[in-house]
Amino acid sequence: MITISAFRWVPDFARGQVRDLRVRWALEEAGLPYRTRLLEPGDQDKPEYRALQPFGQVPIFQEDDFVLFETGAIILYLGERSEALLPKEPHARARAMQWVVAALNSIEPFVMNVALIDVLYKDQEWAKLRRPGAVEFVKKRLASLSKALGDKPYFDGDRFTAGDLVMATVLRALPETDIVTGDPRLAAYVERCTARPAFRRALDAQLGDFRKAA
Repeated sequence: MITISAFRWVPDFARGQVRDLRVRWALEEAGLPYRTRLLEPGDQDKPEYRALQPFGQVPIFQEDDFVLFETGAIILYLGERSEALLPKEPHARARAMQWVVAALNSIEPFVMNVALIDVLYKDQEWAKLRRPGAVEFVKKRLASLSKALGDKPYFDGDRFTAGDLVMATVLRALPETDIVTGDPRLAAYVERCTARPAFRRALDAQLGDFRKAA
């Protein structure tokens, strides 16, 4: 049985955003059953957890004696087992992997720069000074992303892949702004991806774990 680690409790602003959601979604798309190992506060800093995840983050993916961390790596690994995530045709497969990497390297750092300012540091003077420049840069990146998407439903055309799964989770990280939703293409894209039944099941499962701990 596949087990993924997740937090038993997070603040309200983080619910529906914690990155185990990506792996839950991938497992749902692939039709692979899993269970969760819920961490109490402080569990992520214990030596036994750090031995598996050096940075104390979630999720960890475990199956028998195999352990993997980092959501990009986990999702690509699951893609090796499911055409729902990575097509078999070599060029289509490479393009899907390309968009996974693009989401994590070319988009997420700049999205999270703004998200962290807004959530954790918004009252600090340096953050007030830094935010306009951070927003300007991420908007430029998103304009390029929107152009690459064009009129296609997904980044590789009509087919949803792991690249869309990761990209959609990245673009969801700014829910309190119009930075993403102000672009009609990207807004429709995120809505299209997150309307998928597998996403809804994954989100319900994550929120359900938080409700149980309430």
